[in-house]
Amino acid sequence: MSPAGLCIFAAVGLIGGWLFHRVTDTATSVPPQVPWAQPLALFLVACILAGTAWSTRRTIQQRSGRLSPHQAVNRLVLARACAYVGALAAGAYFGYAISWIGVSSSDMAGQRALRAACGGVSGVLIVVGGLLLERACRVPPEDDEP
Repeated sequence: MSPAGLCIFAAVGLIGGWLFHRVTDTATSVPPQVPWAQPLALFLVACILAGTAWSTRRTIQQRSGRLSPHQAVNRLVLARACAYVGALAAGAYFGYAISWIGVSSSDMAGQRALRAACGGVSGVLIVVGGLLLERACRVPPEDDEP
């Protein structure tokens, strides 16, 4: 997985999250809140990815040959997609949280920033889970000696 690609997705999300606050604030004068369900759902996805990475690693390392090639490829594609989407989500949530720093005109600014920051942390955990799953899909080298 390309670290540069993850950084680009995170930067795009960061700018998008910051702009989202600015656009919704000027258009509707009531920026949206981040409900707790969103960071918790992202955290659940991160836990599922970590569990799948652990299971895959155990299957490949301890019981080699029990994971079919198409299952490994499917998990690898899932890992990469989740890492990229996690980077985008983390950037967007952190961008939205950063946009609330120093805003004192809203009584909910601190709450919005906290919830968005929790969403950003959950997005980072998705990236970590995706990277762990990608690493778990690596097959150990075979010994050429008889």
